[in-house]
Amino acid sequence: MKLQRIEHQAAYRFVLTFENDACREVDLQDLIGQHVALGEVQTARIDPEWGCLEFLDGRVDIEPKTLLRYAGLIEDKRAA
Repeated sequence: MKLQRIEHQAAYRFVLTFENDACREVDLQDLIGQHVALGEVQTARIDPEWGCLEFLDGRVDIEPKTLLRYAGLIEDKRAA
């Protein structure tokens, strides 16, 4: 399920909306903080073909399934 829309809130916080209209505000600092500096979060965009969240002209990207799991919208089957 592709990412459909993003809204940057503050710092590493984004509202993520997916194709099924599931929407969640998440703090992505733990996920991207080592790869994207705070001053670079405004480079966020959605790859129109893959529906993933990209930063820094695609040098850092997060696939939709990872975002769904991180936002708590799908269950992580690896968790025991």
